[in-house]
Amino acid sequence: MNNLDFFYNQPSPYSLSKEHKREAIELHLSRLDTHHYQNCKSYQNMTNSFRHGNWLSSNSLLMPVRLFKQQELKSVPQEDVFKVLTSSGTTSQVVSRIILDRGTASNQSKVLVKIMQHYLGLQRLPMLIIDHPSVVKDRTSFSARGAGILGLATFGRDHTYALDDDMTINIERVKSFSEKYSGQPVFIFGFTFMIWQYFFQELKAKNIHLNLSDAVLVHSGGWKKLIDVAVDNTVFKQVAYNTCEIKRVHNFYGMVEQVGSIFVECSHGYLHAPDYADIDIISAETMKVLPYGEKGLIAVSSVLPYSYPGHRLLTEDLGTIYGEDNCACGLKGKYFHVHGRVPKAEVRGCSDTHAVEQKL
Repeated sequence: MNNLDFFYNQPSPYSLSKEHKREAIELHLSRLDTHHYQNCKSYQNMTNSFRHGNWLSSNSLLMPVRLFKQQELKSVPQEDVFKVLTSSGTTSQVVSRIILDRGTASNQSKVLVKIMQHYLGLQRLPMLIIDHPSVVKDRTSFSARGAGILGLATFGRDHTYALDDDMTINIERVKSFSEKYSGQPVFIFGFTFMIWQYFFQELKAKNIHLNLSDAVLVHSGGWKKLIDVAVDNTVFKQVAYNTCEIKRVHNFYGMVEQVGSIFVECSHGYLHAPDYADIDIISAETMKVLPYGEKGLIAVSSVLPYSYPGHRLLTEDLGTIYGEDNCACGLKGKYFHVHGRVPKAEVRGCSDTHAVEQKL
């Protein structure tokens, strides 16, 4: 049983100072080390193999995310498997399969609620989803994109899909939503490239201006294609304002291998580690933790993964940590930027790969 009451009982997802957080999270991660070592034979074998190698973090295995594509990793009996999540990927790629039991799935949902309510408030808001409805058709085994939409749909009501199944914008539906909730707070969610390509760009092409000035726009994933066309976070936010008058925009960083433990962008443009998760920057040459301000591989840890050994992961993303507990926004936790994928790493952003996915 993965008891997370200490973390749940904090007044906000960004409450713990670095001293208290480090003690609490390492205690919990060490328990997960033991649990996965005892209950996942593959994890045990890899830990034994790398015990004196470079993949270890604080004498614990730092699992490369790519390993989830190579084998099924689970730390609970097969009869306890409740749901299987798959990572985004093209049809020619092998995808990750993440095994969830009911307890892990429940903890992921609870943490996601705590984090998102910090930005959206306690009330469920009218929700505009920049995607098509068929993407969430299969509730037992679906992609990271579908899982992301379903997870965040909890915070909305009157769920309205901006796109039809052929990825074209449904202007009448979007206009109707905008007019119906004019002057009221609304929640908009989608994956970054899809919002840019199929929403903002289509509105510009059709010379349509929407008044969504009271909206909170949350988006994630798929920055690679935008970088290729010279669109960064600043440009994205400016176009959001120019087309829809949206002023509040929050990007977040997360992955299917650690669903729930998301890192949301603060009002000063930095991603923040919540109480339930942490981040380090690792040197690709030495596999040692780098000091703040240096660029390297992102390693993420989370107290949530109990049904599979995903509590300490080495990603294929590059990032820089700028500090801890002293961001100008006032939130505690490490704050950082993600710079993109490691060169030659596969494209796996939820929206980067949508065009070549089989239709859901």
